[in-house]
Amino acid sequence: MKITDYLTYIFPRTICFRLARQGVTKPVLPITLTFSVTNHCQSKCKTCNIWKIYPRKQQDPAGELNLDEIEAIFRSMGPIYFFNLSGGEPFLRRDLPDIVELALDYLKPRIIHSPTNAIATNRVIDGTRKILENIRRRGLTTPLTVKPSIDGVGALHDEIRGVPGNWEKLLATIEGLKELEKEFPNFHLELGTVVSNFNKHRLGEIEDFVHSLGVQSYRNEIAEQREEFVNIGDPITPTGEEYAELMKGFAGKIRQSMGAKRPLARMTESLRLVYYELAARIVKENRQVIPCYAGISNVHLTPYGDLWPCCVLGYARPLGNLRSVDYNFPAVWHSASAAAVRDFIRNNGCACPLANQAYSNIMCHLPSLCKAGMNMLSC
Repeated sequence: MKITDYLTYIFPRTICFRLARQGVTKPVLPITLTFSVTNHCQSKCKTCNIWKIYPRKQQDPAGELNLDEIEAIFRSMGPIYFFNLSGGEPFLRRDLPDIVELALDYLKPRIIHSPTNAIATNRVIDGTRKILENIRRRGLTTPLTVKPSIDGVGALHDEIRGVPGNWEKLLATIEGLKELEKEFPNFHLELGTVVSNFNKHRLGEIEDFVHSLGVQSYRNEIAEQREEFVNIGDPITPTGEEYAELMKGFAGKIRQSMGAKRPLARMTESLRLVYYELAARIVKENRQVIPCYAGISNVHLTPYGDLWPCCVLGYARPLGNLRSVDYNFPAVWHSASAAAVRDFIRNNGCACPLANQAYSNIMCHLPSLCKAGMNMLSC
């Protein structure tokens, strides 16, 4: 994110978001859309049960949004800033580049991000290349980040992800994406770890391995029980004390390496330092330590056209369904059901360390934002 973008685009909207959260005004359109393009996933992760949805026939895979429906939704939304792809495994949708092209047409995002389990190496690399070529063909330089998951080194990664051979495919995917970085200046490879009770004692080993690969950007998120993951009740989350202790060492290494990184990476790392501190406090104190703007600054679109305030509340507290209103985003966004969900969040009905939402919350919270700025200036 550029400083000028924050001052001219995001900051004015944070004022609107704060007013909307207080009930003074109606919510303006969000700056962040996360779109779960599919629930299909080849992984069988210990921390997530999305992969069980279709085998258990809990939903119909044929019912996922098609391109015409996606176009109608994007057209009704208008411009956003952050466009996050999610799943399932996003690259299992063969039309993923077409979905991103529709986003470029209507949402006009300034930043695009997608995770991947890195199992289908060729599909990930080919799909990423096609997206980048589409961006270039339009004369744009929109940054695209692809983040393969790394939850352990060697056999531990395969054990946690539930797929034998995933480790070797991960390494092959990383190498292929590193080649794309050389060809496309707007492409950024990032690696990410879900810190769970299965790997919390191996985080240092994972981090050292990532740095040995020469990957500039690496982040972690604490494992969460989410409606989206269908894992409510699963004992996967480290304690707040454990996570806080892990993040002390992790943050120290970030500070040591920040000065040598590109401006975008430095800004991102500065925000992450604030996030890691907040996340540990949220888990320890089980409360919103800063105000949450889920369903105001951010929104989550499911493969079936449901709008969620976030993936943590998910099925339990949806804002509404876009298919039921002829794909009219404002109709759901300004509905009574959406207002009720926002009231629930504003009244501290929930608290979570969801990273995607936390970064928006930080940008809406002046003390946290100042702390991020100091982090950047001090490195």
